[in-house]
Order: sequence, then C-alpha cells, then structure tokens
Amino acid sequence: MNIPNLLTVLRVLLIPIFILLFYVPYHWSYMAASTVFAIAAATDWLDGYLARRLQQSTPFGAFLDPVADKLMVAVALVLLVQVHANFWLTLPAAVIIGREIVVSALREWMAELGARAHVAVSNLGKWKTAAQMLALVILLANPPVLTFWVILGYGLLLVAAGLTLWSMMHYLLAAWPHLREGSEQK
Repeated sequence: MNIPNLLTVLRVLLIPIFILLFYVPYHWSYMAASTVFAIAAATDWLDGYLARRLQQSTPFGAFLDPVADKLMVAVALVLLVQVHANFWLTLPAAVIIGREIVVSALREWMAELGARAHVAVSNLGKWKTAAQMLALVILLANPPVLTFWVILGYGLLLVAAGLTLWSMMHYLLAAWPHLREGSEQK
C-alpha cells in the first residue's frame, strides 16, 4: 500500500461523508458536501501524479482509481438529480452514467481480446473529467435555485455530457474493427 493507493482509498471513504453532509439539514451543508467532493476530486489528480512521479503504479491502483472516480461521480449525480429534479440536470446525468457503463464494458471486452490499449484514456477524457468535476463542485455548493452559479453548473455539466458522448464515440470507433471481426465470423 503506497501513497497513491492510500489517496484512492481515501477518495472511496469520503463518499459516505459527502453523502451525509449533503443531507444534513443546515444552511452550510451544500458547501460542506461540495468541499469534501472537491477534496476527493483533487485526490484523483494527486494520486495519478504521485503514482507516475514516484513510479508507484500498481495493479490495485489501476483497478481502484477508475472505480473510485465513477462511484464518486455517480453518487454526486444521483444526489443532484434528486434535489434539482429537472431536465437540465437529469439528461446530462443519464448520459454521463450511461457512458461510463458502456465504456467500462467496452474496455473489459477489449481487454479480453488483448486490445485494451485501443480504448485507453485520452486527453478528451481528461477535459471531460475537468468540466464534469467543476460542474459538480459548483452544483453541490448551491441549493437548487436558479442562480448564476447553478446555471453555470448546468452549462458545464452539459459541456461535460457533450464531451462524454464525443469521447464514447472515439472509443467505439477505436474498437470498431474488433467489434466487426466478431460479427463477420458468424
């Protein structure tokens, strides 16, 4: 267990704390939940940086890091959809969560074929993650009232959903030759 892996485990452990703070019935709960989410999001960047810098990448970290990210984002989106209950948040949330399921399944299938490198994380995915995390931090910090900040959060989440679809298409196109091979053999 090294520092990058400990940071990833911390990110998972922060999820129940973030949920609890989100539901605490005090005026400061939005900001507190957003702060914990922001800390967890920062550990996502930091653990990757340290793993590369200290050459401490491990199979455990390679497995847990994307799982922790997906759990954190999915939980935040579900909480936000519940309190905002509108199209402008629900649609991008469904796109983002749906894409994660599709791409995770695609990566697993490509790994079975020995072609996982064809669906490795790209820079587009990093831009998507940045827009998504910023949108979630903003939306979590504010009550579900149409203010400048909430509208900005919706806008960033729509941008993240667009980048999500674009990156999913990128992954599907990269995997297409392998997907076609299976159908041509039947």
